[in-house]
Amino acid sequence: MREVLAQAAFQLFLERGFERTTVDDIVARAGVGRRSFFRYFPSKEDVVFPDHERCLAEMTEFLAAVDDGDPVGAVCDAARIVLRMYAADPEFSVQRYRLTREVPGLRTYELSVVRRYEQTLAGHLRGRFGADGDGELRAEVIAASVVAAHNNGLRLWLRSGGAGDPEAAVDHALDLVRDVWERPAAPSPALEQQAEKQAEKQAEKPVPAGGITTRSGDNEVIVMVAAKGTPMWRVVQQIEAAVGES
Repeated sequence: MREVLAQAAFQLFLERGFERTTVDDIVARAGVGRRSFFRYFPSKEDVVFPDHERCLAEMTEFLAAVDDGDPVGAVCDAARIVLRMYAADPEFSVQRYRLTREVPGLRTYELSVVRRYEQTLAGHLRGRFGADGDGELRAEVIAASVVAAHNNGLRLWLRSGGAGDPEAAVDHALDLVRDVWERPAAPSPALEQQAEKQAEKQAEKPVPAGGITTRSGDNEVIVMVAAKGTPMWRVVQQIEAAVGES
């Protein structure tokens, strides 16, 4: 019934336009009542995306069962579930893409659907990286990167009218994401500069003389203790002060 309603709706959208098509028009074309329509779709916008709920559930199930060893690879594979859903019916996918480009309200709705996919990926990554500090940030950024890469390749295929292999462009884009996020994170230049400044400040702090004087007969020995990284001029200054005091 979902497929029958979706097909009837798209026939009308192509004939009359989205705005001029009503729910009554859709159910009349499908040969069912209004109650049947709202049993499957909360609104007219939902009938444009009849397969996303099932796809989101499949993605969630996949991530729940995936191995923890490669979290970035796992979310990339999860994104490919969405790609296969589009590729399963190229004609319908291209029609939907063109329709969403023409109707601003559908574009807004589509963005909310994409956001749900992104949140699902980010939730999985937070479970692997932790929800505190950089773990949450890393999860959000990687999830956004995966969605952006997937959508870039998918839209190239949709703009071509569904010609060729959609997986090639998406795989290439997702490989770039893995190249960036699976290698060890290097400290950023800003963090390195901050560390250098902290080391300089630490070195400039006055260090207690730490002089230890020992006597053996007529000989007097002074031992100086200084923190690692103390500038040489300050060490000499402390030695001079200790010798003067003795």
